[in-house]
Amino acid sequence: MIIYTEVSELDKFIINGGKRLRGSVNISGAKNAAVAIIPAVILADDVCVIENVPQINDVTIDLQILRHIGADVRLLDKSTIRIDPKHIKDTVVPYELARHMRASYYFLGTLLSKFNHAKVSMPGGCDLGDRPIDQHLKCFKALGAEYTIEHGIVEISADKLIGTQIYFDKVTVGATINAMLASVKADGLTILENAAKEPHIVDLANFLNSIGANIIGAGTDVIKIRGVKRFKGTHYTIIPDQIEAGTYMIAAAATKGDVTVNGIIPKHLEPITSKLRKVGAIIEERDESVRVIGSDSYERTNLKTMPHPGFPTDMQPQFAALLTLAKGTSILTEGIFDNRFRYVDELRRMGADISVDGKVAVIEGIERLTGAPVKVADLRAGAALIIAGLCADGITEIEEIQHIERGYENMDKKLRELGADIVKRKFPDAVDSIAKIV
Repeated sequence: MIIYTEVSELDKFIINGGKRLRGSVNISGAKNAAVAIIPAVILADDVCVIENVPQINDVTIDLQILRHIGADVRLLDKSTIRIDPKHIKDTVVPYELARHMRASYYFLGTLLSKFNHAKVSMPGGCDLGDRPIDQHLKCFKALGAEYTIEHGIVEISADKLIGTQIYFDKVTVGATINAMLASVKADGLTILENAAKEPHIVDLANFLNSIGANIIGAGTDVIKIRGVKRFKGTHYTIIPDQIEAGTYMIAAAATKGDVTVNGIIPKHLEPITSKLRKVGAIIEERDESVRVIGSDSYERTNLKTMPHPGFPTDMQPQFAALLTLAKGTSILTEGIFDNRFRYVDELRRMGADISVDGKVAVIEGIERLTGAPVKVADLRAGAALIIAGLCADGITEIEEIQHIERGYENMDKKLRELGADIVKRKFPDAVDSIAKIV
């Protein structure tokens, strides 16, 4: 039986700021890899054991969907899952599950590839502006599938999938992944051009190859996939989460702390490491860990998010939290999403001096943030508010934390082990808990 902690929308984090983070933290498996690899198990013809699976809500939903459509899913330990897909027959993913996470659209690619049919509701997840699935549908159609969208439900089917050449109109992680999933069983060769190059795309390709797929070029902008008809089971370990690692690195710097982040791939963190060094943090890299030593003051910088290997959009809000305390004027340009600055109003509640014009945010550094009640708009915005709360004078109450726990495993516990004063409380107990931690 699968048991992961469900997060109530009535939970909140309460942080008593001003504590320097010290010690070491172990990084969990990559969220963005896990939510692609778990649906990909549908393609296997035998049991798959997946290790280093993060205990987060998006994974919980993925596993619930697998069980709903007929897979046997067992938790071997807290981060290892055994999935037997042999009895999957259903190709319909229910709305009530799909609506909670954007990555539910990966079931379109896997179910289409395995059964030539899929029916999945339009995906949910974080509201980061217009994120259409037109590039996904373009790929499916190029492979020979037809689709309809009615009442928010995408239904897609094909008599036969045939390899083809697909050029993405823009770099898109989700569509690259779905094209890989849909084409691994297609007749002939599929070539994906202008493909995304993120580490979790490489991880998915490695998983698919481990069950028998024939994929080369993952991690470059041209991926070649030769269709294979049968797939075996496998035992596979998910890569560490570079975004979780980067979040703790920035939290260490922002609190002027000294934290060693363990179980990471340093190369995946290069854009983050480079920017932290530029503003004044000390970074010591080792084979599978990185030590971050904070500075008493930070310098301004300019930053633009870009597809990998550029600075990741999923780290932009966290870095913004750090830059609120840097000397001078920093300019952040969001190059990926339209609506990534929704956290700014909440940081302003804490005293930050930030103005936004479209996809550009101008941050005037201040001496200190002050605690305040704030609400989380999306996953990475939530991480930014936690970082701000850790730095702030006084108490910060963070509501809507279900967004945070979609992508961070036991974040409050890990921070407490580093010396943070953070607790999770139900709303009815929130007032009393403030008094307890002051």
